Amino acid sequence: MWTSDNLKKLISDQLGDRRFIIVSNREPYLHVLQGDEIRCQQPASGLTAALDPVMQACGGTWVAHGSGDADRMVVDEQAHVRVPPHDPKYLLRRVWLTKEEEDGYYYGFANEALWPLCHIAYTRPTFNEADWQAYVAVNRKFADAVAEEVGGQKAFIFIQDYHFTQLSRLIKARCPNTMTAQFWHIPWPNREAFRICPWGEEILDGLLGNDLLGFHLQHHAQNFMDTVDRGIEAKVDYEQLRITRGGRQTLVRPFPISVDFARSAEEARGADVAKEMQRLTQLFGLKRYEAIGLGVDRIDYTKGIPERLHAIDRFLQRHPEHAKRFVFIQVGVPSRVHIGSYQALNDRLDTLIEEINWRHRSDGWQPIVYLKEHQPRTTLLALYRLARFALVSSLHDGMNLVAKEFVAARDDEDGILILSPFTGAARELTDALLVNPYAADHLAQAIHQALTMSADERRRRMQRLRQTVREYNIYRWAGKVLSALLSFEFKDELLERLP
Repeated sequence: MWTSDNLKKLISDQLGDRRFIIVSNREPYLHVLQGDEIRCQQPASGLTAALDPVMQACGGTWVAHGSGDADRMVVDEQAHVRVPPHDPKYLLRRVWLTKEEEDGYYYGFANEALWPLCHIAYTRPTFNEADWQAYVAVNRKFADAVAEEVGGQKAFIFIQDYHFTQLSRLIKARCPNTMTAQFWHIPWPNREAFRICPWGEEILDGLLGNDLLGFHLQHHAQNFMDTVDRGIEAKVDYEQLRITRGGRQTLVRPFPISVDFARSAEEARGADVAKEMQRLTQLFGLKRYEAIGLGVDRIDYTKGIPERLHAIDRFLQRHPEHAKRFVFIQVGVPSRVHIGSYQALNDRLDTLIEEINWRHRSDGWQPIVYLKEHQPRTTLLALYRLARFALVSSLHDGMNLVAKEFVAARDDEDGILILSPFTGAARELTDALLVNPYAADHLAQAIHQALTMSADERRRRMQRLRQTVREYNIYRWAGKVLSALLSFEFKDELLERLP
């Protein structure tokens, strides 16, 4: 099984004197003011939660947007701070953006154009020239920061996600001794859908500046290759999963991302989580209920939260015997609230939850508890442990790491995962109850099945799920990315000891 030590050895043996740098928009730790105190928090981000253990194992530098209101107060003159604060393992380099830059690059082009373009969730993308120009400008700003960190040395740059389609070419223009890999954490659309983007050629050309381009699924990688084949002048080798443009080659590979199984399992059975379980049980009177359901999401229109709530409503209409015996806890982390479609979704969820609770409440009971704020990791692990089932109803998702975190936390080998087939996780977690979130009746039936399933069947399913997440963990993912890149760079190297 892959471990942090395996990955650390791989990087030490194979990267040699190359610097190891990760680039992402979201930072893994942010500093915020709470009264007169500065506190360090981990943001609600599956990407940073997944990659933080990798960086803790391997060291290096993480370059990211400094978004905390106290971030500038804790960095040195080079905008550096060592993290995690309790046991520093690597360097965080913060990049400062103006409100105008953030509005155009992040809220504008990244999340009103690329995000809906890549997700089939029936939200129309908005393409604005000023947003595109801001997006390119911020990519240049990040390239400058990375170049400062590289400092003329050899380096491996690992770029994350859809915020940086121009970054690899910009970095290599400044730092020719670098290798770059980029992982696209969201789906890639089919080539016909992508054609509506006015800057499609620039985006494809920018991404092909990478030596390696990774996606969660083979399907997403295939969509990308089809898009390139149709959209720009390039040689697409479907057999070798390789694209050549301007004399440079880019490998295209699927790498399903995962979580730090061992860490999540250990933390979930610790004293802090046990204490938090007791607190939550008392706070919400959970001893009164035979079963607890759970949803954990950023509030995003791709996550299928309204569909989930309609299914709970339908479930209670069809199975009134579960009234007052069941409660569903929905953790909803506000996200991108400056965008109109997200504001509308927030309002819709507030109204929908109020309507469902009003319709079914009785004798002080109501079916849905809505926690509309970021929850610390200890609280999430406690909720994972308390739940009879977790419901992941994404309408379209690259992977969805909540599903895997829920499984990793259940060392009691109990609990049911209800999972949308439109998540990348569904390809691996086949012992979940796979249900189409658009079909409210089917989703309601899955809730009933989860609440009436025998303990033996729950245990058998969870044991198989846990074996999958244990084996295909985050260190294996990072190791596979690195070994694919290194075998491309050093063709005579045989990485035989890699599993």
